[in-house]
Amino acid sequence: MADQNGKILYIFDLDGTLADTAPDLMATLDYVMIREGFAATPMQDARSLLGAGARALIQRALRQQGAEVGVEREDAMFRLFLAHYESRIADASRLYPGVEAALDQLERAGGFFAVCTNKIERPAKLLLEKLGVAQRFAFICGQDTFGVAKPDPIPLLRTIDAAGGDPARAIMVGDSKTDIATAKAAGVPVIAVDFGYTDRPVQDFSPDRVISHFSELSAAADRLLD
Repeated sequence: MADQNGKILYIFDLDGTLADTAPDLMATLDYVMIREGFAATPMQDARSLLGAGARALIQRALRQQGAEVGVEREDAMFRLFLAHYESRIADASRLYPGVEAALDQLERAGGFFAVCTNKIERPAKLLLEKLGVAQRFAFICGQDTFGVAKPDPIPLLRTIDAAGGDPARAIMVGDSKTDIATAKAAGVPVIAVDFGYTDRPVQDFSPDRVISHFSELSAAADRLLD
């Protein structure tokens, strides 16, 4: 993509940052676990289970129940998860309040946008399409896009490059320890939302700024860029 002439690139995590996807992810997890003879997972456990992708979600749910499965069965559960999830990807998932208004405000100020998520690329794009915002992002990176997942900095750095951005003019926005560690490893400042999927207060991981609503994003970014 063409160079964006010094504009600020905002790279967003997806699950727990742009969108509250827990209801559909946890419903799909329950579908898979019950079909495989395991118990359903309480919704209140979502914050500690989500954020690292579908395979990790399955692994964490199995560990929580003290269960072990072989690689072949785990692969089958993963494939079942993806197929079922894509068929119901936006039944209950919604953008967090203020997302579109924040994007509008940042765009008017010369910003542009990308997504870097540990969700598989295909469902990530599908979800953003269903939520009506896919076209807002210059590039959408999933866990499988570059063959490596966050917190490795490679997906973030390659997303910046693919979007036509500059790491020196980029800001990561995420909700978890993983996002913060990724940004720090890439040398990119990071703003954390405090309403996402983390089992510890996101402040514990020392992001550069913390916001509680998307209406605060533009001001937080301005303070980082001063």
